[in-house]
Amino acid sequence: MGETVFFSVVIPTYNRQPILEKCLRALEVQELNKPSSVTGYEIVLVDDGSTDGTLEWLAAHQEEFPHVRWFQQDHAGPAAARNLGVEQAQGDTIIFIDSDLVVLKNFLQAHVNALVKGKEKLGCDRFFTYGAVINTCNFNNPTAEPYKVTDFSAAFFATGNVAIPKHWLDKAGLFDTSFKLYGWEDLELGVRLKKLGLTLIKCPEAVGYHWHPAFNLEQIPRLIDQEIQRGRMGVLFYQKHPTWEVRMMIQMTWLHRLLWGILSLNGALNERTMAPLLQWLINLGKPQLALEIARIFLNWYNVKGVYEAYDQMQQTS
Repeated sequence: MGETVFFSVVIPTYNRQPILEKCLRALEVQELNKPSSVTGYEIVLVDDGSTDGTLEWLAAHQEEFPHVRWFQQDHAGPAAARNLGVEQAQGDTIIFIDSDLVVLKNFLQAHVNALVKGKEKLGCDRFFTYGAVINTCNFNNPTAEPYKVTDFSAAFFATGNVAIPKHWLDKAGLFDTSFKLYGWEDLELGVRLKKLGLTLIKCPEAVGYHWHPAFNLEQIPRLIDQEIQRGRMGVLFYQKHPTWEVRMMIQMTWLHRLLWGILSLNGALNERTMAPLLQWLINLGKPQLALEIARIFLNWYNVKGVYEAYDQMQQTS
């Protein structure tokens, strides 16, 4: 990162056309200071084999998105999609966001301000900036959502809202595409970036609103499957970096096994037994609270998935 930056905003997408439209429109109306350290920006969108008409919609509205360059691949997951985006990016600084994130008008300027201050403070570019992510189920006006305690993240490197000099990604080796299921590919890259000596500079002014539909009982089978996948990918993460820190991150410790075993009454509190309570909360207009309570058994599925995958790894090694 020099005195000026050209941003490449890399976005993987898969079957998210309605919220992707809001994501791209927010990026097209960015307000940059004049004069600004930003010489310009592009939006590098990688479609990961969508079947919902995403590319057809883009082609029909391309004049409305002058900053967007898009590419497509067969469905291979977000790691491969982000790698393609980085490889095609023309910018010297990469910003990763997800296609269901809607940003404020000062988003890019906030990141560049933090990048400039960080370089002045450290005297080098061995760092990245990490913006704030606020979860919301308000599709019509996602940026109206207030910050909540549950929005806090202790992750070192996550791709929901992060800006990093491109050459560090190249040096680290980009995302590991062996993470084909749900979870951990960005945090695993974060471990490699930390080994290169990169540090995290928080940038709370760069706010992104992560939209997801309001929780309902029909989502539970998919959420359980995600937790099982996350467990399997967590063991892959641990294989690559067999440290206590990673064990804590993926919940592969006796403490997590004990905690979620007790809270779920060893699985007795599950998607079937808790369904009446969850539906009652949803009917009261409290789907977020219902989701947080559902995490009792979702985390239990995750921990079981971790240990089942670890046992399989031990048997085959």
